[in-house]
Amino acid sequence: MRTRAAGAGEPWSRLLRRRLRSDSGQVAVEFLGMAPTIIITLVLLWQCALLGYTYTLAGNAADEAVRAGTAAPPGNRDGACRQAGLDKLSEAWRSGAEVGCATGGGFVKADVDLKVPVLFPGVIDFPITVRGHAGAVEEATD
Repeated sequence: MRTRAAGAGEPWSRLLRRRLRSDSGQVAVEFLGMAPTIIITLVLLWQCALLGYTYTLAGNAADEAVRAGTAAPPGNRDGACRQAGLDKLSEAWRSGAEVGCATGGGFVKADVDLKVPVLFPGVIDFPITVRGHAGAVEEATD
C-alpha cells in the first residue's frame, strides 16, 4: 500500500490555510518581541547596581578622607584629606569626584561627591550625584 506525502495532491490554498493556522515558530516570534524589554530591564538593573556601589564607595572614601585628615598635622590636613578621599577610587568614579574637607571646633569633616557612571558612557549622562559624609574628632598634636 502506498501512502501519499503530507499535502500531496491538496490544493495550494488549503495548504496555505493549514500552514497559517499552525503554531510552529510562535515561540521564536514571541521571544523576538520580548527581547528588547528583557535587554532594557537588564540594563536598568545593572545601572541600579552601579548606583548602589557608588553609595558604598562614597561612604568609604569619606571615611578614608576624614581618617587621613585627623592623623595629619593641622597645616597639611586639607591636602591629606583630599588625597586619601580619591586614593582608592577607580578612574570611572575618580574622574567626577569632588572631595571637600573642613576643620573646626576640634572636629574634622569630609564630604565626597561622586557621579554615578553609566553602562554606556557618552550615550546618556546619569544625573545623580552621590554624597558621602564623615566626621571625626581631631587627634591631639604636641
